[in-house]
Amino acid sequence: MEALFTSTAVVALAEIGDKTQLLAILLAARFGRPLPIILGILVATLANHALAALLGAQAAALLDSPLFRYAIGASFIAMAAWTLVPDTFDDDDDPKPRFGAFLTTLIAFFLVEMGDKTQVATIALGAQYQAVVAVTAGTTLGMMIANVPAVFLGNELLKRVDLARVRRIAAALFLVIGIWVLAQTAGWLR
Repeated sequence: MEALFTSTAVVALAEIGDKTQLLAILLAARFGRPLPIILGILVATLANHALAALLGAQAAALLDSPLFRYAIGASFIAMAAWTLVPDTFDDDDDPKPRFGAFLTTLIAFFLVEMGDKTQVATIALGAQYQAVVAVTAGTTLGMMIANVPAVFLGNELLKRVDLARVRRIAAALFLVIGIWVLAQTAGWLR
């Protein structure tokens, strides 16, 4: 349960103001059909994060050593710093709708999520917990918690939420997890 809850919280907070959340707002404005967009986000996130969690878990199984655990802890601390940098949405990222709302969302979300901080966090969480299903479920739930309101409320939500504060909270969460992993690996927590 810890893997599920931690994964949900980390990704839900990290996703606020992220490029994929901005993409959800753009797609909602463009298509005006929330259900296919939400389903596209769900399917794309499940596929992307399942692969990321599996990669993390497999890497952890192959490299199960204190050095690898220190690298995981350091990656969470690096994610804390990365989270403090606001994302922007470039015109080059604007999906040109050749397909319907579902397929456009599916493809755009899967591609935009590649190398994104939530995907990197999912890899790290997969390595930390080595529980692919729980991590995938948690990170996907976190993505949906952050993006479904964005689809429905769009720009109004962004006007009312202090994104800088949310980024600081998410960064603090990444930092705490990173320090916890380092302390656990060093034997300070038993």
